Amino acid sequence: MEATVGAVSGLRMLDYEIVDVFAPRAFAGNPLAVVFDADDLSTEQCQALANEFHLSETSFLCAPTEPGADYRVRIFTVSAELPFAGHPSVGAAHTLVRTGRLAAGTLHQECGAGVLDVVVDGDGATLTGGRPTLEDGPEAAVLARAMGLSAADLVGPPSAVAGCGLPFSYLLVHPEVVDRATPDPAALSGLGVGDGVSVLSWDAATSTAYARVFAEADAWEDPATGSAALGTGVFLVSAGLLDGEGTSSYTIRQGEHMGRPSLLECTVTASGGRAVAATVRGAVVPVAAGRIRVPEL
Repeated sequence: MEATVGAVSGLRMLDYEIVDVFAPRAFAGNPLAVVFDADDLSTEQCQALANEFHLSETSFLCAPTEPGADYRVRIFTVSAELPFAGHPSVGAAHTLVRTGRLAAGTLHQECGAGVLDVVVDGDGATLTGGRPTLEDGPEAAVLARAMGLSAADLVGPPSAVAGCGLPFSYLLVHPEVVDRATPDPAALSGLGVGDGVSVLSWDAATSTAYARVFAEADAWEDPATGSAALGTGVFLVSAGLLDGEGTSSYTIRQGEHMGRPSLLECTVTASGGRAVAATVRGAVVPVAAGRIRVPEL
């Protein structure tokens, strides 16, 4: 990648963009900061910049170190580095193509979860998740209480912890109660919910889930969560709500309760009643660009 570090009044600067991911329009979906040419940044500098942007995640783009990778991305929340996340991967890949740094098509992204495929087209990107995982979740009634709901709000299968890179707990409820979910961080602590909880309803006629996703650590709500969308397919197959053989498509609506409507188009491939692969696709809309000072740490 061509370096963009320069000097302004003697300060080292880096180029960045802000994009909305899984967004049907600007100022919807999940906002992401994308920092270019971040190879020389230390972990502490990345963390300081992510905290300065103060978005759910920031993607730092670097040259690849693994064979076959086209680029490397480091993903930071305001408090920690993540091995993988969905909207930072989709947003980073599309931004690299839109800005002319890489050609459209199948990109090979290196991250903490390995080298993953991201297919970039005109207005968005499709991410293939890592190896699907599935475990028993907390008792559904207990998890429901921790989310401010009751056992009467539950539908169908027990909760499960599923993922394709990051694990989430899934709690299936009646459609009218999704927006009533109010997580209690203290009650969630120690339940073993993975990286967060997805409270969702399921419309079999349209293969559409309406979901709200909350981080485990502080119950912070996310407007669009690609990693949780991948795990949703794993959960739906295990619950018998999607076909246990072949590839099924499903859609996730998220972020509406927050005023940032998001649309995540997904597939899950299953064999023998168990998910073996999943993808998530969404549009990426640029909203801002600039330069930011490199922290002197």
